[in-house]
Amino acid sequence: MPQITGYEVFDVRFPTSLSADGSDAMNKDGDYSAAYVVLTTDDPALYGCGFTFTIGRGNDICSAAIELRSRPLLGQSVAEVCGDLGGTYRALKSDSQLRWLGPDKGVEHLALGAVMNAVWDMAARRQGKPLWRLLVDMTPEEVVDAADLSYLSDVLTREEALGILTQLVPSRGERLATLQQDGYPCYTTSAGWLGYSDEKLRRLCQEAVDQGYRHIKLKVGASLEDDIRRLGIAREVIGDGGNLMIDANQVWEVPQAIEWVRELAKFNPLWIEEPTSPDDILGHAAIRKAVQPVGVATGEHGMNRVLFKQLFQAQAIDYCQLDACRLASVNEVLAVQLMAAKFGVPVCPHAGGVGLCELVQHLSIFDFIAVSGDLTDRVTEFVDHLHEHFVDPCIVTDGAYVLPSAPGYSAQLQESTLQEYAFPWGSYWAGTGAGKAEQARKLSGVTGAAFAAGQIGDR
Repeated sequence: MPQITGYEVFDVRFPTSLSADGSDAMNKDGDYSAAYVVLTTDDPALYGCGFTFTIGRGNDICSAAIELRSRPLLGQSVAEVCGDLGGTYRALKSDSQLRWLGPDKGVEHLALGAVMNAVWDMAARRQGKPLWRLLVDMTPEEVVDAADLSYLSDVLTREEALGILTQLVPSRGERLATLQQDGYPCYTTSAGWLGYSDEKLRRLCQEAVDQGYRHIKLKVGASLEDDIRRLGIAREVIGDGGNLMIDANQVWEVPQAIEWVRELAKFNPLWIEEPTSPDDILGHAAIRKAVQPVGVATGEHGMNRVLFKQLFQAQAIDYCQLDACRLASVNEVLAVQLMAAKFGVPVCPHAGGVGLCELVQHLSIFDFIAVSGDLTDRVTEFVDHLHEHFVDPCIVTDGAYVLPSAPGYSAQLQESTLQEYAFPWGSYWAGTGAGKAEQARKLSGVTGAAFAAGQIGDR
């Protein structure tokens, strides 16, 4: 019977800051990165891949935490680890010394998410199914057993969660057929990064429309004058019938957010995303009340299911943008999806980062088939870059995700990508050019001597 025999952790960074990909009002020069783990077994054909997403410096810290989170799995039976995904999650989470660093937040929580993402990937590979199919084929009892419902019983009991799932079981096949035919609808952020010129914005918006997108998102918040001009361009291109969303990436105070969004309301945005601190539940509620009918969306920095519980309780958001890596893997995502279904809030996952599109497509598919049963007001983010680095990249056609068919969670990076972009020893960062080496040293935030000695990031 196969056992987990090892793990490999990689600090993988892509130089997206050079082209302003990913730029917004809060994060102007991010290098999209993944703290990536591969769980290995004594069966070479069976392994699990997972990661968490960062934007550069500190990715090595996440990598170190992932090593600590992975160690308890060594020597364990694959059948036991993958046969009780809720139990495995709770066992890893019970490390009180690591948990104290959070709890349920920060680097320790990101690391738990990465490792459990790899466990879910292994479980799906073991059954020869894509992750979404593995979830759809689980009974309501199995799904609830896997979900992290701790601290949620005041709003969602186990019995209520079972009821939400059970009532949709008879009609799951109908919704699966719909997705097989039409795919899962998505929106693009690729046109709207804040560092792009007006010319590039106009060109990319037109390309998005031509490719079938009916939802386009722009970054805002650095300059009201610039935002008015840029939204005017986007609205002109997509027309009155297209959906335009805006994203401030937490840059505003609450009164400023209200004032700014009211100025931009003439462009009829569907939602304002992350208008203030992601932890400010009552601030989001105040903004939502003041800017209606513009919706409020948040969640990519939602650190755990308890924060989402309170956002729902306070009626603070119109759209729930959970993140596949900020939350502690599928186990915690399931809890948020179930709460969102109870409160009637559409789940529109965040995917603005390397590999996130690959993951969230599975989550959205499962949500429609088994949890919400509804596509109304639901659209999942798509960003058109870095997919070539994945063995099983997501596919988008006519503004919709095509259902993944390969076994696993679509999380595996190409070996060539690891050799080129692993930090700091990959060929890109350690290349013969002194300029690249110096850029890598600066990105690491350590001294030249420490960098040369390989004291950071070398896993």
